[in-house]
Formats: sequence, structure tokens, C-alpha cells
Amino acid sequence: MREVAVIGIGQTKIEEHWDKSLRELAGEAVLSAMADAGLDHFDALYMGNMMSGSANFQQHLGAYIADWVGQRYTEGIRLEAACSSAAAAFRTAVMAVASGEVEVAVAGAVEKMTDSPSDIITGELATAADADWERDQGISFVALNALIMRRYMHEYKWGKEAFAGFSINAHANGVNNPNARFRSPISEQDYVRAPMVADPINVMDASPLGDGAAALVLVPAEKVRSAPGQPRIRVVGSGAATDTIAVHSRQVPLWLSAAEKSARQAYAQASLRPEEIDLFEAHDAFSIMAALSLEACGFAEPGKAPLLALEGEIRPTGRIPIATMGGLKARGHPVGATGLYQLVEVVQQLRGQAGANQVPGAKIGMAQNIGGSGSNIIAHILRADE
Repeated sequence: MREVAVIGIGQTKIEEHWDKSLRELAGEAVLSAMADAGLDHFDALYMGNMMSGSANFQQHLGAYIADWVGQRYTEGIRLEAACSSAAAAFRTAVMAVASGEVEVAVAGAVEKMTDSPSDIITGELATAADADWERDQGISFVALNALIMRRYMHEYKWGKEAFAGFSINAHANGVNNPNARFRSPISEQDYVRAPMVADPINVMDASPLGDGAAALVLVPAEKVRSAPGQPRIRVVGSGAATDTIAVHSRQVPLWLSAAEKSARQAYAQASLRPEEIDLFEAHDAFSIMAALSLEACGFAEPGKAPLLALEGEIRPTGRIPIATMGGLKARGHPVGATGLYQLVEVVQQLRGQAGANQVPGAKIGMAQNIGGSGSNIIAHILRADE
């Protein structure tokens, strides 16, 4: 298997893109990534997406987007893995290039959610839950996470305010991200006073939805050389795992087994330990998911993740920075595209292009994309070569 490098990144601002169609939004990100890579062609396009069929009445995104960006006749495939669809597209692109089957692959992802009524989107999000035992019983996706968070607070004796640090950090970082949906800082008082969505999850615990697209260009690492101010970014670890879709079927509901397994696979491939990771783009769709991810990936002991936030260890200058460009909470969460935003931001950090949010000396970055309530989780580790 060949080593793989990322040579181009592209993304759109996350907001309500009323003036852009699904293909225009996706095309903007893909063309931006190609321009960043200095290429005018690719061999394969792998598009991540969760709900275009019902939200936009458009499937078949591989050919749909390839044609739009002027790459007709190339391979084009759409991949769906709920909220981890984007990372699935990236992992597929990595394997295609690593195998020698593809020389230039583009991993793209798009989600356009604000064109549809909120009840349609809420219903679509619920399809990531178990249809028989969760969705058909009337529970919403946020309610599932609320049950997990309530159990976590009970099990580990944390009060609601202990989770404030996750949202405060995300919004502080989002201020400096021009592509973030929310660019205003929040205080602990803002967090505590926020309206409740599904107790104990309030508005400041939940990520905002939106329209967005992101893309990365991958090639064999042997064809890329580091240059002054432009390190080579290699994909050194990739792991994926699933768990039960229904939360109640898991042996330990407060432990993301798929996160642990995908992280361990990525660590093993990269020959790295958790303490060697310089930044971690966690899937903070809800504050509780940020905490559970940090624990499952080895950055905190079970029940101890809130301490990292309370002690400032998740800030850009902390021990394990997360949500360095705002995360899902402030940047926004266009569900099927989120995983590529995470990876684009890791590349920005490793290139030293994160501006005011730059993690000092960042050389190794990790991103983990979660589908469902922890049922499909994909982890990647990227490394900057001198």
C-alpha cells in the first residue's frame, strides 16, 4: 500500500445558502480544493452526503458533481454513513489512492439542509437512529443524546455547568473562522441561561445545522515534496468501526466503543500514542459527545473529560486542543459534510494557516467523525513532514 498525502483543501462558509443550489455549493468546495492543489483534473470523486435524496430530491451525487466541475467521465460515487458520511468519503479516497488504483482522488462532501422545512430535517436526522426501537417510539436525536448526558451526569456526579467549557471554547475559536456560522464568543452565564432543548441539553450544548461543502485532494505521498512554508501533509492513520445503532443495546452506554476501536486502529497505523497528538477535531455535535470522544480516544479517563474543559486544556494552547476553528458547535454542522470540515481544519493547522487559532507547533492532528449516537465512527490522523 502506498502512503497518501493531502495537497488541496476547499470549503464554503456554513450558513443558509439560499442563492446556491446543491451542485453549486459542492462544486465551489471541489473547485477550491483543486485550485489549492494546482490541478485541473482528478481520477475519482467520492462524495459524502446524508440526506440529499429527501432534503433536495437529488441522489446520484458522484456523477452530479463530477459533471458540474468539468470532470465528466471520471469515477464518481456517493457515500452515506449518517453524520460520518464525509469521513467515509475521505477514507474511501485514501484507500483508493493507497491501493494504486487511483492517482488523484477528491474527497468531497455536501449537505444543504435549510431549503427543507424543519420537521423534514428532524425526521431525516432521526433515520440515523434505530427505526424499530428508537425512532418509531417517538424519540428525537437530541433526546437520545440528552438521555446519555443525563446518565453521564448521574454516573460521574457532574452538574450541568461543568459542560460549559466545551461551548465557551468552541465559540471563542469560531470568532476567528470566516467560514463559521456563529462568530460571537459566549460566557458561562450565556451557557447557563440558554433555553433548554431536551433536558439537560440546552441551545449551547447543541450544534447548529446549516448548508456547507468541503473537499480535499489526495495523491500518492511519493509524488509530493515539502517546500519552505508548505509541509507535506500525510495521512498516517485511518480507522473505522461500528456499534449498535440503538443506544440501549450497548454493553456500556457511556462508552463509545466504535470511537475507541477506530482511534486504536489509526494510532496503530501511525505508530503513535494519544499523548503525541497535537490537536483533536472531535465531533462535538453535543457537549456530551465531545466528552465521550475525548475519553474513548485516550485523552481523558472515564468521567474526567469535563475537567479538560474546566482547566482550559482543550484551548488552542492547551494539552489537547479541540474545536480549534469552532468545531461543530460554532462552525456549524451540515451533517454529511462535517467530517471533511474537520479534516480541512486539521490541514490548516498542520500548514500553519489557522491564524489567531493556530495551535503552537502543531505537527500531528487527529479528526474523528461520528455517525448516529456513536454507531459509525471514523478516525484519521494526519502528519506534517518537515
